[in-house]
Amino acid sequence: MADDVVPPNRLDREIDQSKPSIARVYDYLLGGKDNYLVDQEVGDHFKLNLPGSVAIAFTSRQALIRGVRDMAVAGMRQFIDFGSGLPTADNVHQVARRHAPGARVVYVDSDPIVLAHGRALLATDANTTVIQADARDPKSIRDHPEVARLIDFEEPVAVIFSSILHHFNDDEEPAAVVRFWNDQIPSGSYVFITHFRSGHNPETTAAEQKLQSTFGRGRWRDTDEIRGLFGGLEILEPGIVPSAHWRPDAPAGPGASVGAVDRKLTVWEQLIVTGLACKP
Repeated sequence: MADDVVPPNRLDREIDQSKPSIARVYDYLLGGKDNYLVDQEVGDHFKLNLPGSVAIAFTSRQALIRGVRDMAVAGMRQFIDFGSGLPTADNVHQVARRHAPGARVVYVDSDPIVLAHGRALLATDANTTVIQADARDPKSIRDHPEVARLIDFEEPVAVIFSSILHHFNDDEEPAAVVRFWNDQIPSGSYVFITHFRSGHNPETTAAEQKLQSTFGRGRWRDTDEIRGLFGGLEILEPGIVPSAHWRPDAPAGPGASVGAVDRKLTVWEQLIVTGLACKP
């Protein structure tokens, strides 16, 4: 058994149920069931005291689905998803394989419950794996045997930072983490980022303060700072824009205006943005 696999009978001992988990709070906000009371209390704060903020989780997830789709259509056959979170509907490997059968995916997360659920989901999938690792330690991930097994860095790779870099403090150098992977991947690779954006309004302040007080970390960044995370990579159309407006699907029936380009976004939806870049 690999060192980072958590046996089921040890899972409860590995998980600190007295502290909220970023992955489990997201799971709760998205309607999942793999969370505890401590996570629900944080999620309920957003639902009850910051009404409308739950839209952030949904628009971020939908932008990720569209991003994976577009990268697979563009030819990507290898994906590394950092801070992947708990399995949900339309996981990266499922979306990618609709357009690129046989696509290989490595999920990376530091939460042991993510590892346990991911291992169960992917037990019979030789082309997908989940490893427990800290995204702030990119070299250990690059050297991980499962990464070496599935990812060929001589061929283009899609690197995904969906709603993770805003959990890095400035002194943890999120730009340096992205730069590490930019240096590892060859020409034709893609980097996908979704990030909280400073709105300079009460909503931003309240949500950022809750993030920091709960997890002891995290920072909203403005558009220029988020652009800087991509380094010198070419940011593709439509640029860095609110996630709900990032390559939205065309309306397809009653109520399908959600995500449409001409829809006026709520103040909450404006706080989460997405960008995709290609390495020349």
